[in-house]
Amino acid sequence: MAALEEEERALLGEEEPPPERDAPPSRKPLSALCDPQRLAHRLVVLALMCFLGFGSYFCYDNPAALQTQVQGDMKVNTAQFMALYAWYSWPNVVLCFFGGFLIDRVFGIRWGTIIFSTFVCVGQLIFALGAVFNAFWLMEAGRFVFGIGGESLAVAQNTYAVSWFKGKELNLVFGLQLSMARIGSTVNMNIMGWVYSRIQDLLGSTGHTTLGIVLLIGGVTCIFSLLCALFLAYLDRRAEKILCKEQGKTGEVIKLTDVKDFSLSLWLIFIICVCYYVAIFPFIGLGKVFFIEKFKFSSQEASAINSIVYVISAPLSPVFGFLVDKFGRNISWVICSVVITLASHVMLAFTFWNPWIAMCLLGIAYSLLACALWPMVAFVVPEHQLGTAYGFMQSIQNLGLAVIAIAAGMILDSRGYLFLEIFFSACVCLSLIAVVMLYFVNLIRGGDLNWSAKRREKFQKLAEAEAERREKIRRQNEDDLAKLQPKSDFSLRNRYLSRLGAQLPDNYACPLPALAHRSVLK
Repeated sequence: MAALEEEERALLGEEEPPPERDAPPSRKPLSALCDPQRLAHRLVVLALMCFLGFGSYFCYDNPAALQTQVQGDMKVNTAQFMALYAWYSWPNVVLCFFGGFLIDRVFGIRWGTIIFSTFVCVGQLIFALGAVFNAFWLMEAGRFVFGIGGESLAVAQNTYAVSWFKGKELNLVFGLQLSMARIGSTVNMNIMGWVYSRIQDLLGSTGHTTLGIVLLIGGVTCIFSLLCALFLAYLDRRAEKILCKEQGKTGEVIKLTDVKDFSLSLWLIFIICVCYYVAIFPFIGLGKVFFIEKFKFSSQEASAINSIVYVISAPLSPVFGFLVDKFGRNISWVICSVVITLASHVMLAFTFWNPWIAMCLLGIAYSLLACALWPMVAFVVPEHQLGTAYGFMQSIQNLGLAVIAIAAGMILDSRGYLFLEIFFSACVCLSLIAVVMLYFVNLIRGGDLNWSAKRREKFQKLAEAEAERREKIRRQNEDDLAKLQPKSDFSLRNRYLSRLGAQLPDNYACPLPALAHRSVLK
């Protein structure tokens, strides 16, 4: 039967139909742990993503955990101490934006992550050696190098998350990443002082050498994160081959001038981010002494309450991420978190109530905002610009942190903690104004930032169905066009002779209706 069909196609001048285009190649079934499309494999990738930023977050707050030791051993004042945070932020005013651009267009996500992780390791090493050699300027240089990799690594982490989990519990993934980062910060806050004491007992004296050894021990976490970056790059490349998916090649060209085309909603998200986080991180950096002086806490109690924001954030971040995934309404969640943060700072500034209340509320608000705010970027920019958008967001955030770190040190030296808390409250007020504006802008323009999860899922399914319909039409048009084209010069000659009514040789003969023009058949 197949031979007869082949002979008939040969007589009619037809060729075998081409295989369907864009059909995925057949592959052997893989186990759940090895298949990039299965949940088990994606959970492994998620774990690596979370540990990717563990070392960076652990070492970022080394100065806060060792504030009294750094100031005592290195003989610096509060303003110089806060410069360690400023030096971390300054390079990221530019490099975060270019880090995202390099991830999108130059290095790719895999090499970019490895390079930035290496900068984190080298920066922590220089920072520790500065303490060993009693050179504060070298410690500042180390924080500068550490900062080059730290925030750009966060951009790579966010880009990885969207690449693997967009449309699949993205808010929960952001929450889990933040949770692991906060675990790193919490462990740092509560263990580095203890490590310093043990090294001091081992050496029999205190001083800059003890401080340097402690910082070197903390750097081990950065090496661990670098190993996670290498393994994650391998799995991502493997998934690209298995799924026949070219990463980072969207057909779009990213230009640095695209920044001017960012929507008003995205700029308001940037403002919310800056004004909110400048009231969190600098406060935690100076919080230990604040609780000692105002509330008469011991050093151990002050360290514990200063880290409670991170302690609460670790378990609550994935919970809030799940809730945001479940119910949507991102802007409403952000408004709630900003209001709670403002209340917390007002309590710390103007009351002597138990500070555990205010700090617990601050931890809840901080966790909620991160889960609701950061994923909104993916809703307002094209996917091929996500690295650039997240990089620019981190860039503006670090500009604010660098400036506010210096300003906070100056305010504290000249005015005290009351004026510093008033200053932080004013920053949160600006964030509240920006999020209210975002709500109305999104409402007027019919945006989806405050849609419910069900409505967003329904819209996404309709968009996917429409894209699939257009793709089918495109393929059908290509197939129809291919059928109208002559198969060969021989076929073209026969068609021409048939239209003229010429008699073909017997060995070329075939049923007339197959070759004749319509006018001949009338």
